[in-house]
Order: sequence, then structure tokens, then C-alpha cells
Amino acid sequence: MKSVKGITLQAMKKQGVSGESCDLMGSQSSDIKIPKYKKDFSAKQLIKDAIMENDFFKNIDSLQIREIVDSMYSREYRKGEYVIHEGEAGSHLYISAAGEFEVIKDGKVLGAMGPGRAFGELAILYNCTRTASIRVLCDSRVWVLDRRVFQQIMMRTGMQRIEENVNFLKSVPLLKHLSNDVLTKIADVLEVEFYPAGAYIIRQGAAGDTFFLISQGTVKVTQRLPGRSVDEEIRILVRGEYFGEQALIKEDKRTANIIAMSPGVECLTLDRESFTKHIGDLCELQEKNYGDEERVLAFRNLENTHPSLGSCQPGKCLHTPSSRSLADFFIPLVFFPELMDVNLSDLEVVGTLGVGGFGRVELVKVERNGDTQVYALKCMKKRHIVDTRQQEHMYSERKIMLACQSPFICRLYRTYKDTKFVYMLLEACMGGEVWTILRDRVTFEDSTAKFIVACVLQAFDFLHARGIVYRDLKPENLLLDARGYAKLVDFGFSKFIGYSNKTWTFCGTPEYVAPEIILNKGHDRSVDYWALGILIHELLTGIPPFTAADPMKTYNIILKGIDMVNFPKHMSRAAVSLIKRLCRDVPSERLGYQRGGVQDIKKYKWFQGFDWDGLVALTLKSPLQPNLHGPLDMSNFDIFPKDLDIPPDEQSGWDADF
Repeated sequence: MKSVKGITLQAMKKQGVSGESCDLMGSQSSDIKIPKYKKDFSAKQLIKDAIMENDFFKNIDSLQIREIVDSMYSREYRKGEYVIHEGEAGSHLYISAAGEFEVIKDGKVLGAMGPGRAFGELAILYNCTRTASIRVLCDSRVWVLDRRVFQQIMMRTGMQRIEENVNFLKSVPLLKHLSNDVLTKIADVLEVEFYPAGAYIIRQGAAGDTFFLISQGTVKVTQRLPGRSVDEEIRILVRGEYFGEQALIKEDKRTANIIAMSPGVECLTLDRESFTKHIGDLCELQEKNYGDEERVLAFRNLENTHPSLGSCQPGKCLHTPSSRSLADFFIPLVFFPELMDVNLSDLEVVGTLGVGGFGRVELVKVERNGDTQVYALKCMKKRHIVDTRQQEHMYSERKIMLACQSPFICRLYRTYKDTKFVYMLLEACMGGEVWTILRDRVTFEDSTAKFIVACVLQAFDFLHARGIVYRDLKPENLLLDARGYAKLVDFGFSKFIGYSNKTWTFCGTPEYVAPEIILNKGHDRSVDYWALGILIHELLTGIPPFTAADPMKTYNIILKGIDMVNFPKHMSRAAVSLIKRLCRDVPSERLGYQRGGVQDIKKYKWFQGFDWDGLVALTLKSPLQPNLHGPLDMSNFDIFPKDLDIPPDEQSGWDADF
């Protein structure tokens, strides 16, 4: 067995982070009330300037900045007082308003700052330990923003944007019968374009691949018929009407001019590639009657303006309302009656499989009917759970894992609790962590990485089909069973959200979180496909593509995008291409999240020749064959020191139903 210093080893592992749950599932944006504090113009300008100079906040839109400015309140400090103490938990963003402040880390003064500087921004994303102290050098004043208020601002503005876009799309006859999940995806990829009065949005005869929805203003449609020297006005289109839809179906020439009228027009645009990926064939496009047949027939090149798109196949026509509610995703929990009479005291600890901030995972055995049965017992400190406000995540983890019956997901058999811990009795996966093997090998070959990623895809397919988002993919959360198959473990950040809903809680591992989580825009299962791209990079190179000395720097690098990453030369073009397709900034553009689902990933050239049938049948031989000498063999895990820390009792009762 390898001898590794447990503390040093754990410092190397990537740690997950999470904010308190701020979701209001099923609520409207109008249900969220945000406090506002009066301030004069100069104060508002100082706050706004400080926000715009901050690397993180420059990614936030103007409406959100305005809300943040209005929601900050004033606080005064006397000379010598501390605004922030290094090592303490933080939950506020500060902007220096007046006075002078010094930054202290490890007892050393790093510098000073005056008015107009933002600091402590990481704390408004989630509960975290302050990395430096801020001391006041003279009587000073700051503007303060609470984390909860920031989350509410981001959530409300995000919900408003979704509600407005989806409601607008529903008002368009072409789209009104589409399901909510399709409309939400369309809303995610729509781009806003503004055209001044008199501007030609479309010119007759030009090639086009863009569909336009009028969100504000009016446009004039003109057309030049054969033998005419001037354009003839055909009609006026107003808000909620659309044009250019034929360009989404095929390469074709524009049949008319579209001209913006005074005072200008705002359009939501969708290109052909996005349209076909998310919508496909719309029956109504072939039925739409323009009333232009006489003019159209006069043009030879317009004879096919209304091509047949083929009839809708049963069950596939997107006109059929198919919005799925949370009730449609109800999953029965699976219990194991044969283990209900196994008490916590019956479990004998064999050794430690892993440690973390939450507690430990112990290998345990129990003698039953002359047989030795082996399990993994996850022991989580109740006080730590309460202090970090993770109670809801614990219940979510329990419910989801009890509902999951997949060979690619670690099984949960039952739970226990006492005054200090809550416990999960889990399937023992004795092949070790993928992270440990990767650490020892530094990188994996393509074939090994493909096998691991394929196992993850099978798990995602199972979860996403049931409306569950995972949110914490990384090598540390992949264990190998005795056959060398990878299984997802640790569902503390998983959540049941349905198919077209979004969730808003910040959670994940800094190197793996998607841009929409960082910016609190609301996210769904598409974040799992982003994380899959990050995983592929780490498996093939030994490190994630986005890393920095601290989480905030990591987030700012992530927001710059995958195109800023320099990929090692040894990586295949197919692997790089797949990573870039998975790590698109726009969630709806990510491979796996589109109409083809995970099949789009399975068919990608990086997986060419992979035996998917053998994987599903569990007959494909794993390239990671564990060397095991019986069910109690812990040689594939590192050695961890004994836990001498006895946590305090926690008897608030939050775990009554655990």
C-alpha cells in the first residue's frame, strides 16, 4: 500500500464550494423583493465605477449593476477597526467610499487603497474564508452588499429575462405551440440586433441564413418585380411578427427587402445552425401563407419559396405541447429491506477510504448469516453541514442517490444519524479514485480517457433523463468498481430540476464551474456538459484548462472562454475539437444539450470505433483493471491519518427525516 501524508494529499485535491440554496422553484421574478437604499448621484457613480473596474463585475450587465448600486448600504468604521479579518467566513462585498484602508496578509502589509475600490467579491458568490484582512487607517466609510441580496438580484434579473423572452416567443404564431423547454433554448441563443431608421435589414437577392423576430418597432417589406425599376411596398410588419424564416430551412436568396422604420427597430435573431440544432423542422413553415403567390410565381428563382418540409412523424412534431412539469419526473426511491435491520453499531470499521471537510468515508463490514458484507460508510459532520448551510443539499443527495439504479452510479443503500454525524451506507467501489490513478500516472492515454468519459456519459444519460443535474464532475468524484468501471459518487451538489427549469445556487468545483454559474444567470443540465469538457482536458493533460492561484482568478479566466486556452500539442485534434464543442460559453450551443442529446457526443469523431454496446452490457474490458485481493483490499486507496477531532453535538433537528 502506498504511504502518503494525508494532509498534504488533501491539499492537492480540488475542493467543491457551494452557496446557500436560493432557489424559488416555480416562483416568478415578481416574487423576489430586493431592498433599496437612497444615495446621491456621486455615490452611485463611485459604486458603479468601482464595479466596472473589477475583473469579475465587468461581466455583469447594466441592469444588474443598477440593481447592485441601489441595494448597497453605508457603514462607517473607526481608525484601527477591521472591515475584514483574514481566516473568517465572509458574506459581503465592500466598496470603499471614504477614507483609507490597508491590506494585510499573514501579518504583512501588502498595500493601501482609497475610495472607489471593490473588495471581498468572492464572498458574494458563496460562503468562503477571507484570504486577507482589511484594516481602516482613519475614520472611513464603505458601501456594503449582502450575498443574499446579490443572489436575489441575479436570480430576479435572470428570471425576468427568461420570462420576457419566452412570453415574447409564445406571442409569435410560428412558435407558440412549442414546448417551454424548446422555447427556453431558443431564448438562450437569440441575439439582440438594433437597426436605425432606413437601414436595410435584408436586401432582396442576397443570400441569408438568419431568422428575425421583431421585438420593438416596425419594418417595411418591399419587393422589385421583373421589368420594374422601383421597389413596391408590400406590407408593414410590427412587434411579434417575423421574417427570414426560409433562410433557416435552406440556402436561398432573399425574396424581398426588409427596411427599418422610424425611430428604428430591435430584432431578436437566430441563425440556421442554431435553429436546426434546437428546433429542427417546423410544420407551420410549410403551411404559412404569405398571400404573395402571384408575385412569387412571376419569379423563376422564387418558385420554391414554400418547399415541402415533409410530414410530421407521430410523436416528433414540435407543435405538440410537451412541456414537462416536475411531477413528470417523479422517481420512486429504492430501499433495501434486507439492510433495514442493520444498525449503525453493527458496522465494523476496517479503514479509511477518504477524508474531506465534510468528514470521512470508512470501509465497513458486517457479518450476516455467516457472510461478510462490505460497504462504504460516508460520515458527515452535522455541525459542519449547519455552519455551511448545506442541509438542503444533504437531503437532495439522499433522495437522488436512493432513486438511482445505474451501474455507472454508486449505490446508496440506507442512511443513519446520531448527535454528531449523518451517515450514508454506500456501495464499496474498491478500485480506487480516478483522481489517485491520474495523479500517479500524470496523464491518461486517449483509450483510457474515452472509457472513463463514456462511463460518465452513461451516468449523465440516466440522470438527465430523470431531470437531475449533477454539478460536481471531477476525477475526485469518480470511483472504480472491481471491474474497473467508473462510477459517479458524491451527489451533494446534485439537484432535481426537471427538464426545462433552471436553478440558481452557486455550487461546484472552481476549476469545473460553467460561466453561467459564476455569473449567476441560472443554469441547468448543460453545466454537466461543460464539466465533461473540463474532465476530458484533465484526463489527457493532468490539469484542468482553467486554473489559478485563487478561485476568483480561476473564475475570471473561465469567463474569458475556452478559445483562450493553449492546448498541448500531444492532444489529438478530435479531442481538442470535442472539448471546445462541450465548453461553449452559450449553454444551448454545447454538444449533448441539443436535440441529439448525448448521442451527439457518442457519435463525435473522438469516440470513433468505441464499443458503446459492450459498455452498456458491461462486457467491455476496462483499461483500468484494479488489482484486488478480496473485498477488504484497500491497496488502491491512500493511507489517511486517524481522525482525532471529535465534532460537537448538533441537535437542532434538521436531520429528523434523514
